[in-house]
Amino acid sequence: MPYQPNELLASHFNHHEIDLSHIDAQLQLVAPDSPNLPLYRDMMLTVLRMAHDDSNRWNAKITLQALRELDHAFRVLQQYAGRRKVTVFGSARTPFEHPMYALARELGATLARSDLMVITGAGGGIMAAAHEGAGVEHSLGFNITLPFEQHANATVDGTDKLLPFHFFFIRKLFFVKEADALVLCPGGFGTLDEALEVLTLIQTGKSPLVPVVLLDAPGGTFWQDALNFITRQLEENRYILPSDMKLLRLVYSADEAVAEINQFYSNYHSSRWLKNQFVIRLHHPLSEAALLDIQDGFADLRLSGQFHQHRYTGAEQDEPRFSHLHRLAFAFNGRDQGRLRELVDFINLPENWARPQLHPSQTTQRAREAIKLS
Repeated sequence: MPYQPNELLASHFNHHEIDLSHIDAQLQLVAPDSPNLPLYRDMMLTVLRMAHDDSNRWNAKITLQALRELDHAFRVLQQYAGRRKVTVFGSARTPFEHPMYALARELGATLARSDLMVITGAGGGIMAAAHEGAGVEHSLGFNITLPFEQHANATVDGTDKLLPFHFFFIRKLFFVKEADALVLCPGGFGTLDEALEVLTLIQTGKSPLVPVVLLDAPGGTFWQDALNFITRQLEENRYILPSDMKLLRLVYSADEAVAEINQFYSNYHSSRWLKNQFVIRLHHPLSEAALLDIQDGFADLRLSGQFHQHRYTGAEQDEPRFSHLHRLAFAFNGRDQGRLRELVDFINLPENWARPQLHPSQTTQRAREAIKLS
């Protein structure tokens, strides 16, 4: 969606008769062909307005540190932009001999075999186990710098796969922003905090829909007890929608966890808003029968109109790298993310994909081969 400049920023300086025409010249000098010039202009005007107010040194230091930290993280992570990543949460206090340590290590190894990178907080326990299993080439560690001594785990410590953060909130942003899936192992307050925050972001549409997998050891009751509480207290009291429970999947093995993630992306690729349309990108187009089933079976997701399927039209001018993907678009109500997850599960079923159309020459060749065989 094209960015609409904030007119209030410009009016602030116009009101004080401050000429900022040179800002555009500077931007043209450093990024003449960038489609993001309106965004950079508003960033610069925001900083200049803070400077004009000059009210609080602490506010200025927070803003500077946050901008530097964001810029550094963007630069480091750009080299991994084309790779799927899975954020793994769990207790840093899980001992080496605990069954969950072995399971987290197996999880890391299984994710790596599927060419998925493993993101953790770079600490010990579950985090160390997941990185140990994945190996350094498939690991990323988002460490937090603390006033007391803080060591990263042996897999990422001292490597270019370790990214330090000063602010917890920026670190949390990248845990979710970079994640194509999340796996949550048993843990303490921090793990529960991450679990509930991720679910809140997805449930409210503030974060894209991704698989959220709860992993426990066989016979373990950590997540089942949590789900029982959520069902009994939240769902039954209507604090959440019944379909919100579809955002979670409980599994008891590394293979199940990775299979859940791979299945999610078997046809679904990604999604975005384009004006008032919600667009789901697909690896394979849906059959006509499947599209008819969606019209009726998922009508509650639409505000108006119909589901329609199409190829790339050029409307997503900022993301041409996805031009080869098919699209399923509709006027999404933006509310029921659990039902949206059910729609994703439906489009991921191979029986709902359209059969590829053969070129006439291929059809002729197959007919000749069939005659020979007969």
